[in-house]
Amino acid sequence: MCEASAYVIRDGKEELVMEAVDTVEPDNGNLRIINIFGDQKVIHAQIKSLELVNHKIILEEKV
Repeated sequence: MCEASAYVIRDGKEELVMEAVDTVEPDNGNLRIINIFGDQKVIHAQIKSLELVNHKIILEEKV
C-alpha cells in the first residue's frame, strides 16, 4: 500500500491528523484530506513537506 499519514505541526511537534491518506486536495484556501475509507477532514493548513519514502505528509497551520 502507498497511503501516507498526515501530520500537522503544533507547538513544534508533529500531531497525527489522519492515517491511510489517499488524497490531499485544495479546498477554498484549506486542505481536504481523504483516507482510503472515505473519511474526510478539512484543515486550515498548507503542505510543509512530503516524505514519500516514510509515507508522511507534513502540514503546517495557516495563521
